[in-house]
Amino acid sequence: MNVAATLMQLRAVAFPPLPGGETDDGAAAVADPVVFPRSATATAAVDVVDDDVAVAVAPRTYRERRFDAILSSPVASLRELRKLAWNGVPQHMRPTTWKILLGYLPANASRREGAMRRRREEYRDAVRRHYDVPDDSRTYAEQETLRQVLVDVPRTAPDVPLFRDPRVRRCLGRLLYVWATRHPASGYVQGINDLATPLLAVFVGECLGDVVDGDGMADVLDGSRMVDVTDRMMEDVEADAYWCLTSLLSGIQDHYTSDQPGMQRMVMRLEELVNRIDAELASHLRDTGIEFMQFAFKWMNCLLLREFRLPCVMRLWDAYFSEGDGGFEDFHVYVCASFLVHFSPTLRQMGFDELFQFMQNMPTDDWGDREVEILLSSAFVLSTLFGGSEAHLNVVRH
Repeated sequence: MNVAATLMQLRAVAFPPLPGGETDDGAAAVADPVVFPRSATATAAVDVVDDDVAVAVAPRTYRERRFDAILSSPVASLRELRKLAWNGVPQHMRPTTWKILLGYLPANASRREGAMRRRREEYRDAVRRHYDVPDDSRTYAEQETLRQVLVDVPRTAPDVPLFRDPRVRRCLGRLLYVWATRHPASGYVQGINDLATPLLAVFVGECLGDVVDGDGMADVLDGSRMVDVTDRMMEDVEADAYWCLTSLLSGIQDHYTSDQPGMQRMVMRLEELVNRIDAELASHLRDTGIEFMQFAFKWMNCLLLREFRLPCVMRLWDAYFSEGDGGFEDFHVYVCASFLVHFSPTLRQMGFDELFQFMQNMPTDDWGDREVEILLSSAFVLSTLFGGSEAHLNVVRH
């Protein structure tokens, strides 16, 4: 297969109509083998309150019913949940889905409430032992860690009003410090603060039971709904985010140890991959003096959180969590390669200064799920050609 031609085709062809919705007889239609389907939207339902009043209720889609069936079953099938989540998780189902895929909640539904209660209390105990202590009882290293965390928290997602909320900032600072003190092999490294933001946003949204897809998440991110979130809710949000961040980082911890070997390995793999799929772009970058480490290190360190708006990152992470242990390392490299090659025609016309500035501020402000899904589709092609990926090989064969 001609890889460059395949990628060019993916870039040139607009996102096709959904091929994987529900058929008339209720069965799933066969999905396209390359471009992953989004959920088919059902027509709005109407509840009749009495003979004269009809109230519109939120439509339920075929995919939502499938998520419901998995999440409400006595033991959730992780394989089926991964396959379904790869195509995107409805916003109101994302918190539970992420927690299960990260191993924070057990697949066994009857054990979830007890397990979550124990983990939340364990985290609160860790806060009491590590954070709520006099400053003079901290070691010098702990004082330096706390200082750096407190410096970085106000810099985290500065354009998102939610992360300017004082309670959210306090939660972020505590969970980062506690994580660092309990993981001395790596400690706190700048960039970890960014990784906590999608988790906090999703779990704050979980506190608001009426938050749904679309504008509902915008209400969370703009901070306008924080008045509805109690302090006790925020304690639970913080604990859940801590444990999910811990699970996420456990698979990429060598990204944040001394010399960050995992990060360097990913940048090298990205450069090798781009050389294979777009030799002309790779050659142009070399000729103009742009090194991959100059722009791609940030992509690996912050997992593209500084290149995309948070809703786009959440959609990416649906797929990453579905990939299991390799999502944030192996598959992320394919996503970064697809992201870079997407801009290849523009980049090949630029000199050093233009390239450097462009790489520091990638034009993704108007990106949404459609663009992210094209990016994931392209990354899927690359991973199939050059590495394979068990989680999504069967995702379109419903």
